Amino acid sequence: MSARFARLFCVALVGACFSTAAPAATKSSTSTLVWRGDDATANAVMTEAGKAWAKAGHGQVELQPFNTASGIDAVSNGTADLAGSARPSDNSAQNSRLTFTPVAWSGLVIITQASNPIGNLTLKQVHDIYYGKIHNWSEVGGRNAPIDVYAVASPGDGVEYSLRSLLFGRGNQPVAAPRLYVNTRKLEEGIALNPNGFGVAMLTGISGNPKLKAIPINGHAPTQANIANGSYPLFIPLYLVTNPSSAKADQVQAFVAFLQSEPAKAALRRHGVLPYDDGAQLAAMDAERRRTILADVGARPASHGTPISAPGATYAARAAIAPTSQRTVQARAALEERREHTADDARLNRISGSVSDVTVTGVEHASGSATTVSQTNGKNFRGVSAGATQAHSTYKVVRGDTLSSIAKAHAVDVAQLRAWNRLKSDELQLGQVLRVSKQ
Repeated sequence: MSARFARLFCVALVGACFSTAAPAATKSSTSTLVWRGDDATANAVMTEAGKAWAKAGHGQVELQPFNTASGIDAVSNGTADLAGSARPSDNSAQNSRLTFTPVAWSGLVIITQASNPIGNLTLKQVHDIYYGKIHNWSEVGGRNAPIDVYAVASPGDGVEYSLRSLLFGRGNQPVAAPRLYVNTRKLEEGIALNPNGFGVAMLTGISGNPKLKAIPINGHAPTQANIANGSYPLFIPLYLVTNPSSAKADQVQAFVAFLQSEPAKAALRRHGVLPYDDGAQLAAMDAERRRTILADVGARPASHGTPISAPGATYAARAAIAPTSQRTVQARAALEERREHTADDARLNRISGSVSDVTVTGVEHASGSATTVSQTNGKNFRGVSAGATQAHSTYKVVRGDTLSSIAKAHAVDVAQLRAWNRLKSDELQLGQVLRVSKQ
């Protein structure tokens, strides 16, 4: 081989190497981001923002809308790059490892079927309906018909959590809602079929749906203009949840920064959503707004949370009752009657195993696990003592549960649940029994 030919061969070889390496780098810089989260945030933010991101040449965003808890779980374990949430961090161990960035403002709306003639509700009335004090539409100026309250089962659902935080001062406040759904989309579908239905959704989620209507609150309609000026009281920030330890952390951060750009903001405005920076006045008035709402409804913020888990966390649908509902009042009376019989006390101390299959008859003094139970092995016994509760180390999965919600309800980490139960993924099966403590 001549020296000249050898030099030409080397140059050609080096050129070929560079020509194959360049496309790989381009592909890496524009790889697809996976977003998972609540359906409401998908509609409000991600549909338009994802299109703007792709149009700017940054790559695609794959949307997997379901609910808040599934999104946060996915970002925490690395199966998604971004999560959407209509609530801030709940200060749990899992949430503390993630970053919640507010990116937009939208409005929570109290919805019913379009045929329902109700024209307005006060914040106090909404509070009392959820709390179980008002049961009939005639009590709020409507027709003589029961109010069928719907809610999302997951205790960490962003829409439910944010509404309860505004109305009760605590996001995990239980409410009188026996009809539970896996996410807001299914809730909306249920209410669209029921002229007596009642629930909460996001304004952008029901826009253009002729089967549903948003009820004005305190005389203010939930419009984009009323949300922007703060006259409609149920406005909330929407968040993107990210994991600083993600393999795509740089690309994810670039997407979060992109939402502050004019193309992204314009896309949000076209979809009826207020970019977060446009709502500086809403952020400034938020604390006073919350104090005013709690004063209006006669509630106060909790200094250290609520002693009762949210519906769906431990008791499932059968315990989705408010502390003042008629069922609870009856349960308390029955409990007092049982407490007069002390013969069962010694037998109670010998109880072990799970309480996941018993019938819940009350929620007084509950703290993540049922403390008032009945009809176990055909016999009644008193409320479970603290010692007995600690012995209950298993939990049966019910509809709406996620690893995150189960971990929160039992004060453990998701990682611990995975290790104790030798789980290879976060997928759960109805009826699956999980170990939830070290014992």
